Amino acid sequence: MDYTSWQFSCRRLNNKMKKAILKFSRQFIPIIAALFFLTACNSLPALTSLSWESVELPTDSTVLDISFASPDHGWLVGTNSALLETDDGGKSWEQRPLALGDLDYRFSSVSFYGDEGWIVGEPSILLHTTDGGKSWSRVSLSPQLPGTPYQVKALGSKSVEMITDQGAIYQTRDEAQHWKAMVEEATGATRNISRSDDGKYIAISTRGSLYTTFEPGQATWQEHERNGARRIQTMGFSPNGDPWILNKGGQIQFSTGKLEDGEYEWQEAFTPGNNKMGLLDLAYRTENEVWASGGSGTLLCSLDGGKTWQKDQTVEDVPSNLYKIIFLEDDRGFITGQSGTLLRFIGPPKAAA
Repeated sequence: MDYTSWQFSCRRLNNKMKKAILKFSRQFIPIIAALFFLTACNSLPALTSLSWESVELPTDSTVLDISFASPDHGWLVGTNSALLETDDGGKSWEQRPLALGDLDYRFSSVSFYGDEGWIVGEPSILLHTTDGGKSWSRVSLSPQLPGTPYQVKALGSKSVEMITDQGAIYQTRDEAQHWKAMVEEATGATRNISRSDDGKYIAISTRGSLYTTFEPGQATWQEHERNGARRIQTMGFSPNGDPWILNKGGQIQFSTGKLEDGEYEWQEAFTPGNNKMGLLDLAYRTENEVWASGGSGTLLCSLDGGKTWQKDQTVEDVPSNLYKIIFLEDDRGFITGQSGTLLRFIGPPKAAA
């Protein structure tokens, strides 16, 4: 073999080796990444108590919201016009069909004040009951309404506050006979809107690049740039009214109040357990007890206000993303998921020894 042929053979051999290495990498890097992910998840200690139980629902619709008219009597709404009722505190639920024609509604929010309740959804709809849900009537909405009704909050007898997915806020004090606009202009398309107990709102832009806030008494929404490189997944409020952020990649960030310029002061962002699991919602049961939920049955708990975290292993076998955590009272809570998944809070958590 001459020198030129030898060089050609070496190049062919090198190319074959490179292809083999590349093929090996493509096959095993995902496996290594998955093992790293599981190791990171397992780096968190586990709670030693059972705090949640699965509730079997007679529907495969995705649950979007829950509200109670009394300690035992409650209502659940969701996709595919889902409307379910409970009379035992949420241990069991029964479907309640509505005569709404051929349209399939996405009921996104329900709120009760005693026996008076309200439901909103998409396509644009507002339902009202004054007898605890024995009968529901449809309330007419203006075709010029900016956006689709997204969230509703019963404020008292004949009184309710409604916000659309475009950030238009309205209140009525006379059983929806007349409405008052609470903001001069809507904020625009949003991906998520949260309301605090005292009436403050926080909305995230559709791309998660910025957020807007509104407080009672303000005339307009206030725009804020995100304070990090990651896009915002969702936001909400702590019991004292300060906002929190879930960023893409399972990153959590808490605020410590407002600065003089009206912007919020934020603590350093972190990921519980140094992992990359996706977190979808966060909620406080008490001032110090915080829960975070996410994809593939991910459920985390902090007993010290978010400083340290433990994982709840009791729901690891739940084959669902856990979308929303709802605490109606300290001892009554639910977690909603896809395809009829519902968890019910059954007792305070205990940390690992």
